Amino acid sequence: MNFSFVSLFPHLLEFYFKDSILFRALEKKIINIKFYNPRDFTSDIYRKVDNYKIGGGAGLLMQIEPLFKTLTFIKQQDEKSHFIFLSPSGKTFNQKDAKRLSEKEHLVFICGRYEGIDERVFEIFANEIFSIGDFILTGGELPALTLCDAISRNIKGVLGNFKSLEEESFEVDLLEAPAFAKPFIFEDRYHKKNSTPSVFLKGNHAKISDLKNTLASCKTKFFRPDLFLEHERKK
Repeated sequence: MNFSFVSLFPHLLEFYFKDSILFRALEKKIINIKFYNPRDFTSDIYRKVDNYKIGGGAGLLMQIEPLFKTLTFIKQQDEKSHFIFLSPSGKTFNQKDAKRLSEKEHLVFICGRYEGIDERVFEIFANEIFSIGDFILTGGELPALTLCDAISRNIKGVLGNFKSLEEESFEVDLLEAPAFAKPFIFEDRYHKKNSTPSVFLKGNHAKISDLKNTLASCKTKFFRPDLFLEHERKK
C-alpha cells in the first residue's frame, strides 16, 4: 500500500512514522510513504501558495494553481491514485471506511491550511472527503495521520497478530469489551483489592466469550448509546 501526503508542513507528518507499528510496516515494505509540498509546484518566485478570498472574507485560502500542479503530477505518476481531502464538511470517517480503503493501492491525503482550499480543487480531484469530527483544527495533517493509522491497521502484516482486529471496537457495532492485564489481583496503597472477573481465571473459553460480549454491550450502552441502539435494531 502506498500513502502520499500533500502538505505545506511535511515535517509535521514524518515524525509519526519513526517508531512503533507503522515504522515496522515501513521497514518490511508493507507500506510506503511519500510527501509532496505544494510550494515546490508554485510558479510564484516567493513560493507563495495562499491568497485572499474572492468576494471578501476573513483569512486566506490555499490557491488552486500549486495544488492543481501537485495533484496532476501525482496522478501522472500513478493513475490509481485515490485522492482523499480532509475537511470539516466531509463525511465522518469510521472503521468501515478504514477497512474499505485498506484495499486501495495508493491513497493521497490532501492537507488543507489557513482557511481551507479553493473549492475548485475539490471539484477537480476529490475522490472522497472525510472529517474526523465536528470541530476545527489548524490543518489537515492530524486528520490525515489519523486516517492513515486506522487504514494501515487493516492491511495484512502491519499488526503482529491480525486476529486482534476481530476484538477491536466497532467490528461488531459495539465497543471493545473492558480488558485486564496481569496481575489478576491488585492491592493499592489503601489495602483495597481490585480483582478481575473470576471467569477469566478459569479457562472456560465459551464463558469468557459470553462475558466479553456482555461487558462490550454494557460498555457501549453506557458510553455510546447511539451505537447500542443501532446494534439492537440490527438484531
